[in-house]
Amino acid sequence: MGKNKLARWTELGSFTNVFQPETGEHPGKDHHLKGKWRSDVFHNPNPVILELGCGKGEYTTGLAARFPENNYIGVDIKGARMWRGAKTASETRLSNVAFLRTRIEFIDRFFAENEIDGIWITFPDPHPGKKNSNRRLTCPWFLNKFRSFMKNNGLINLKTDNGDLFEYTKKLAERNDLEILTYTNDLYGEAEAKDILSIRTYYESLFLKEGKKINYLSFKLEKEKNISDRYR
Repeated sequence: MGKNKLARWTELGSFTNVFQPETGEHPGKDHHLKGKWRSDVFHNPNPVILELGCGKGEYTTGLAARFPENNYIGVDIKGARMWRGAKTASETRLSNVAFLRTRIEFIDRFFAENEIDGIWITFPDPHPGKKNSNRRLTCPWFLNKFRSFMKNNGLINLKTDNGDLFEYTKKLAERNDLEILTYTNDLYGEAEAKDILSIRTYYESLFLKEGKKINYLSFKLEKEKNISDRYR
């Protein structure tokens, strides 16, 4: 591990806005903050929204700065990347943002029923090919896991440069009769994105410079509806 990366890891542990399981803690054990994020972390009753695979945290901090009436939690397993977002939030004194370092497979161990109001999935690994479809963050296995802690009809927002992932997720929502609010396979080509969509991640900026189109999809996740991959 390089000196800079090691220094970031050390500093990450000192941030009061970063939460991660203790060393040696079993991944299947419920975290002590489960059901207590509003009371013990944010100290307010406001909506809590997750960014899954937050990377450097640009979207998490951007949303938190733009919408102070909400609370935002960036989730990722890579602490060296998360360090940037956590440091920015600390330096700018964003009290409505936190970061959680964990694998998303264990996400339900950190949040209680109806604790989360919405989810952003920004430029995730598309896991190309049918054999890898069950690893996508928008596959039925993950969506059903999200249902366990999201409020009814909470919004799932996907931004991706990968057309196959976009089409896969859109078809999955349609086949499961989930209400799609908006979608486009060329976000910036149709019109300049405004407000919530105009926040760009590091990778999104790179994709745009390369001339890639950005896909966006937003749909409601019904709590009582089991999601299945029926179209396969």
